[in-house]
Amino acid sequence: MSLRILYHHRIRADDGQAVHVRELIEALRHRGHEVQECALVQKTNATAASAKGKASFWQRLSLPRAAVEVLEVAYNRRARSMLRDAAAKLRPHLVYERHALHCRAGLDVARELSVPLLLEVNSPMADEMEKLGLLRLPRRARATERLVLTSADRVLAVTEVLGSRLVQLGARKEAIRVIGNGAEPGRYDLAARSAGDAIRRRWNLPEDAVVVGFVGYMRPWHRLELVLSLMQRPQFRHLHLVLLGDGPALSGLVQQAASASLQSRMHVLGTVPSSLVPAHVCAFDVALIPAINDYASPLKLFDSLAAGVATIAPNQANLREVVTHGVHALLFEPGEIESLAQNLLQLVEDSALRQRLGAAGESLLRQRNYTWDGNAARVEAIAAELLLGVGT
Repeated sequence: MSLRILYHHRIRADDGQAVHVRELIEALRHRGHEVQECALVQKTNATAASAKGKASFWQRLSLPRAAVEVLEVAYNRRARSMLRDAAAKLRPHLVYERHALHCRAGLDVARELSVPLLLEVNSPMADEMEKLGLLRLPRRARATERLVLTSADRVLAVTEVLGSRLVQLGARKEAIRVIGNGAEPGRYDLAARSAGDAIRRRWNLPEDAVVVGFVGYMRPWHRLELVLSLMQRPQFRHLHLVLLGDGPALSGLVQQAASASLQSRMHVLGTVPSSLVPAHVCAFDVALIPAINDYASPLKLFDSLAAGVATIAPNQANLREVVTHGVHALLFEPGEIESLAQNLLQLVEDSALRQRLGAAGESLLRQRNYTWDGNAARVEAIAAELLLGVGT
C-alpha cells in the first residue's frame, strides 16, 4: 500500500534531530510513499542552506526562555493552518508528528481528518526541560504532553527504556512501538573506507597509533576529559583522540591537552560536512560514545556499527537493547574512569578484538535492519495495523 503521510515537526536546528527527520522522510519516499513535510524549518533542504551559511530567521531567532515557550504554544495555531492546507491537497492516510514541547497541532488535525496519529517521541520532553531548568510553563507543558501521549494512535519511542517512561507519563502501553535511530550502510562502502585510509594518512600518525574518535556536539557531561586523563598513563601512550564537531566542552579539552602536552595526540577537526562523516568514522580504530542519557538512541552508535568500527560505550539499558558487551561492543560503567580504562585498554592492545567487534556490529546492523529503510518499513507495518487491521 502506498501511503500519503503528512509529516509535522518543529525542529529549528540542523543537528541530529534534523538528520533523523531527513533520513526517515527520504527512506519513506524511496519506498514509494508520498510524504508532505510541514515544519517551522524544512529539514530536507537544511543541509544545502547550512552549507551556504544561510540560516533561516527561525534558526537565528534567540529569545528569553519564557518568550520561547509562549511562542511554542502560539505556534500550534500556525501549525494547524499549515497542516490543514497541506491535507486539503494530500488527503493523507495518517499524520506523523515528532513530539515537541507544547505541541498538539498534529493531534488536533488528525482528529479533524479522522486519520491516525503516529507520534514519534525521542525524549520525555517536559521532564527533560525541567531537569535542565528551562521549563517556564510546567502545568501547561505537562497537560499538553499527557494529552498527546494518551490520544496518539501509536507512540513511537526510540528505545524500550523511553517507551516504559512514556507509559508512566500517560501513553497507553498497547500503543507503544519502538523504532530507534539507524544508519545507511551504503555510505560505508569500500570507497568510504578507502577515503578513510587517506584521511588517516593526512593526520601523520605514528605507525603504532590507535585512533579513538568522537563525533558530535561536545558538552561537559560527555566527560571526554576522562579520555585525556587516560592518555597520560604509559599503557595508553599509543592512543590518539580525534574529535569531530564543536560544542562548549571543546575549549576546555584543548586547554587540558595543552597542559598535559598531548596536543600532538589530540586532533580537533571541527565540524565536517555530513557527506564526509562516513569516511572519517572509517578512519577510526575505535568509535567512542563517552556518555549518553538513559533513554536515547544515539545516531553515532548506528554509524559506527555500519562502518564496521569497534565501539566503546556506557553500560546502560538503552544501549544494551542494541548491542551485547563483548560481542558487538565493549561497555564500561558510566562515568567510572577505571572501568573505561579497563575496556579501552583491551581495544588499544588487541587489534584482533577490534576487528571482531567491528565485524559483529556491522553484521548485527544488517541482520536486524537497523537502517533508515528498515525504520521506514516499520512505519509501514504500523500504518498497516491501523489502516488495514494487519498484525493486530
